[in-house]
Amino acid sequence: MVEGGRRPKRVASLIKATLGRILVREFQGTGSGLITVTRVEMTADLQNARVFVSFFGNIDPQEGLALLERRKGYLRRAIASEVKLKYNPTLVFSADPATEYERRIDRLIERLKDDAE
Repeated sequence: MVEGGRRPKRVASLIKATLGRILVREFQGTGSGLITVTRVEMTADLQNARVFVSFFGNIDPQEGLALLERRKGYLRRAIASEVKLKYNPTLVFSADPATEYERRIDRLIERLKDDAE
C-alpha cells in the first residue's frame, strides 16, 4: 500500500493503537495466546488499512488470520466508534513476515551455538 504524507501515517498510528487495545480487550481473555498489531499501512486516500499482526502462544497464524477475517466487521465498527474519521477504512489482515524471520534467525543462532559446543 502506498503511504503519502503525514496524514496517512498519523491515521495508521491511531488505528494501530486503537486496534491493539481492542484485540487485547476482546481476544486476550481466550487463553489461547496473544495477537499483536505490529504495524498498519494506510493508502493515501485513507480508505484501506493493511494491518500486520503477530501471533504468540498457542495461536496458529492461519487460524488467527481466519479469526480476524471472521471478526473484521466487528473490528471495523469498534474502530469507528473510537476513531472519528470521514471514512472507516477497509481492514486487510496479514501475518507480519518479520516475526517469522526473527524466529528463523533465532533458531539458526541457537543451532550455531550448539554446533560450537
